[in-house]
Amino acid sequence: MQSCEISSESADDPLSSGLRRHRQPQIIVIGAGLAGLAATKTLLENGFTNVTVLEASDRIGGRVQSIQHGRATLELGATWIHGANGNPVYHLAEDNGLLEHTTDEERSVGRISLYAKNGVAHYQTNNGKRIPKDLVEEFSDLYNEVYELTQEFFQNGKPVGAESQNSVGIFTRDVVRRKITLDPDDSESSKKLKLSMLQQYLKVESCESSSPSMDEVSLSEFGEWTEIPGAHHVIPSGFMQVVELLAQDIPGRVIRRGKPVRRIHWNYTFQQAEEITHGEHEHEQQHDHNRDCWPCQAPAHIECEDGERLSADHVIVTASLGVLKKSHETLFSPGLPRDKVQAIEKLGISTTDKIFLEFDEPFWSPECNSIQFVWEDEAQLEQLAYPQELWYRKICSFDVLYPPERYGYMLSGWICGEEALLMERCDDETVAETCTELLRKFTGNPNIPKPRRILRSSWGSNPYIRGSYSFTRVGSSGGDVESLATPLPYAKSTKAPPLQVLFAGEATHRKYYSTTHGALLSGQREASRLIEMYQDFYNAETTKPNM
Repeated sequence: MQSCEISSESADDPLSSGLRRHRQPQIIVIGAGLAGLAATKTLLENGFTNVTVLEASDRIGGRVQSIQHGRATLELGATWIHGANGNPVYHLAEDNGLLEHTTDEERSVGRISLYAKNGVAHYQTNNGKRIPKDLVEEFSDLYNEVYELTQEFFQNGKPVGAESQNSVGIFTRDVVRRKITLDPDDSESSKKLKLSMLQQYLKVESCESSSPSMDEVSLSEFGEWTEIPGAHHVIPSGFMQVVELLAQDIPGRVIRRGKPVRRIHWNYTFQQAEEITHGEHEHEQQHDHNRDCWPCQAPAHIECEDGERLSADHVIVTASLGVLKKSHETLFSPGLPRDKVQAIEKLGISTTDKIFLEFDEPFWSPECNSIQFVWEDEAQLEQLAYPQELWYRKICSFDVLYPPERYGYMLSGWICGEEALLMERCDDETVAETCTELLRKFTGNPNIPKPRRILRSSWGSNPYIRGSYSFTRVGSSGGDVESLATPLPYAKSTKAPPLQVLFAGEATHRKYYSTTHGALLSGQREASRLIEMYQDFYNAETTKPNM
């Protein structure tokens, strides 16, 4: 995989000399997550000096949030570097020594939501019984076999049957159930347990996909998501270290925290600028540093929630898909083109939350790496839709954080979809009590104490995030990702200044959506569009120097 980053070869190349001779373009980056920071870093490295980052919250990092807990770092957001070979996040971490203390167990090639590849997952039923290991392995092999089938529809162009409704969940449930029920060598009790495990596996899959249900994930597009070869890595000192590496060479004045944006005006004219600023001289006096550029001929203007206004030649928008779904109608003026609106509406994003529970002593055995919740009464259900008071049924598992020398005795629970939003509305005491009762019920141990501490994420209710990461929902495709990523105005439809509004973020990367490396690469991609445009412009007016 090639990096999108472009670097100037010398101070005398056409781009560098052109940027010195001409007015520096004003570039505003909205959002200081991985995409925004990567875009900003790339622009600054290539000679663009008039760059401003507007971050709505009081911190940088976006959906990366590391919390220090004693000697340990807990990740409320991104946790794993997914793959190594050619992954720019991996190479950034490796080159800067962030993986020196990553244990062999934390280099997992298996399920990405386990903190250690060693040990055994304990599948426990709601009757307090552990499902035998050999039965778990039998079912796991079957499930993985069917999972591979779901990849073939996109990768091999295999037609999707109408009975699946183009849904990963429906297809997987139907095929696995048929294989289980038609197995002549299995007992009825084993079949029931396997059917119950199927529902639990689909809950885990939903958490990993950040979808409300795998029924909503497109079967025809599922195989386009591309896995980078190599292990999944945990950064012991925290994923925020990657954020800080990206930000360390960005001058402090560039990033402005606590600056939520109300509206982005694009395809702007001088007349429109005068209309908006008419009668607002008092406001302008409060922001003298913008007097020279408001109103002006810049094609884009930003209104911040605090009333400040900024002009820009280019705006790189890195807002999450969740924010775009909620606010695109009011965020952009004029409104977005219909195909981009359709892409925002069709693509999916949901919430995957973590619930960390800390105990004084472990109640789990040393070889246990996770406790998986299998509800036997869900074996025959078609859709797992719960009333609000049963939100806790969507908690699929608690993983053991490893090693204990670093984390102490800590579990990390997983919940997604609407039930995650319901969990976010509860107070800590309620969630801690509910999780304790679940652990007692499924392990059959009524003496499990309440945790000494609880910490949990709340990505769904965060107004500046509104979800964890994107997925291709039934009815959407990679083409919608491309539409979302296409800059405005469309080049073939107007003679207006180009690349006024650019779009970055994990949801805009067709192959690596939902990942940190997808976010980082998308930021570099949009910076590269601007770099290449100005290179072409200055090349056209400059004679190539003799070497």
